[in-house]
Amino acid sequence: MRPSDLDPSFISHAPGYWTHEEMSRWSDYKWQLRNRVDSLNELESRLRLSDVERAGVLLAGNKLAMSITPHFFNLIDPEDPDCPIRRQVIPRLEEGWNAPEELSDPCGEDSHMPVPGLVHRYPDRVLFLVTDRCASYCRYCTRSRVVSGVGEQHLETQWEAAFRYLERTPQVRDVLLSGGDPLLFPDDRLDRILTRLRSIPHIQFVRIGSRIPIFLPQRITPELCEMLRKHHPLFISIHTNHPRELTTEVRDALGRLADAGIPLGNQSVLLRGVNDSVEIQKALVHKLLMCRVRPYYLYQCDLINGSSHLRTPVSEGVEIIEGLRGHTTGYAIPQFVIDGPGGGGKIPINPNYMVESVPGKVTLRNFEGKIFEYPDPSMIPTEVRRSLEEQAFTAAP
Repeated sequence: MRPSDLDPSFISHAPGYWTHEEMSRWSDYKWQLRNRVDSLNELESRLRLSDVERAGVLLAGNKLAMSITPHFFNLIDPEDPDCPIRRQVIPRLEEGWNAPEELSDPCGEDSHMPVPGLVHRYPDRVLFLVTDRCASYCRYCTRSRVVSGVGEQHLETQWEAAFRYLERTPQVRDVLLSGGDPLLFPDDRLDRILTRLRSIPHIQFVRIGSRIPIFLPQRITPELCEMLRKHHPLFISIHTNHPRELTTEVRDALGRLADAGIPLGNQSVLLRGVNDSVEIQKALVHKLLMCRVRPYYLYQCDLINGSSHLRTPVSEGVEIIEGLRGHTTGYAIPQFVIDGPGGGGKIPINPNYMVESVPGKVTLRNFEGKIFEYPDPSMIPTEVRRSLEEQAFTAAP
C-alpha cells in the first residue's frame, strides 16, 4: 500500500497514455468504448507485464475476455505488478486453475430462473439479466460463465417471457437490472425497459447494478440522467473496490446521478492485494460519502472458478468491519455478506458484540472492548397492571 492510496483528494488521470487525444474525444464515452485495451500487444505497449500476467492474457480468451477502458487503464501503476487496479482487470495465470470448492455458478442463479434471464431467488424481488457485456471485465466476475461472450455459456434472456412472468407474479415488488451492465444500453432502449417495468402496478421500485460510473464515467451524461429521472423510485448500486478508482470524473458522474434524485449505494468485493485492509477500506468509504454514495455491501469474494488468488479469509472481512465500527461514522460502514454457495442468498457476517444473553440481561461489548450490561425488558406483572388500571379508572372523570 502506498501513501497515495490513502489520499482523500480526487484526481483526474486524463488523458494519461492517450496524450495525443483531444479532451473532447476523451470525454466521449463512445470513443472510450472504441479504444478499450483488449489485446496483449496493446498491454505490452504500455505496461511491463509480469510472466504470470502475460500467461493470464494468453489464456483469457478461454474464460473471460479482457477489456479495459482508457479511463480505468490510466489508474494502473505501470511499474507495480501488485497494483490494486491491475489485479482487478488484467488476467493472471492463476485464473486457469480451479480450486476444488469453486463453481461456475457460485450463487446458484441458473437453478432459480423461471424464464431465461430472470432470477427469482428471494420472495419479493428478482434479478433481471439484461445484457452479457460490460465496459471492462473484472477478473473475479461472478457471472464469468456468461459475461463477455467467451465463457462456457451464453446469456439468452427471453424478454417477453420475463415481462409476462413479472406481470403475473404480484409478490414481486423490486426488480434489479444487471448483467453485464445495463447502462451500456443506449438511452432509448433503457428507457423502453424501464417504462415497461413501470407499467406493472405491483413493481414498486427498480434498481440498476452498474460499474459504468467507475469504468466509464463519461457515459453518465445529462441526457441519461434526465431520462432516468422519469422512472423514480429508481436506485443505482455502483461497484467500487479501491479509493484510487474515485477520480474527479467519477465524482462528477456520481454527482449528476445524485442530482437527478437517484439514491446511490456501493458494493465492494473484498479482494486479496486490493482492499484487504482497514486503512484502504476506510479511505474508500470516506471518499464514497464525499461522492454522495452510501457504502452498502462488502462481499466476500464468491467461489467463482479461478478466483482463489483473490479470495481472503472470512476473518479478514470481520476484522475490517470491526476496524470501522466506532472508528468512523455509521453511514460509512457497509454490511459484510457472504452469498451462500449454490443459491443461499446474502448472509450477513458481523463481529460478535453480544457476549452473553440470559433471562433479564444481555452482556454487550462495544468497539473499544468495554463490557456493558443491558437489562432485558420484562413484562409488567399482572398484579401491577391491575393496580394501574384501577388507578386510571378512579382518576377518570
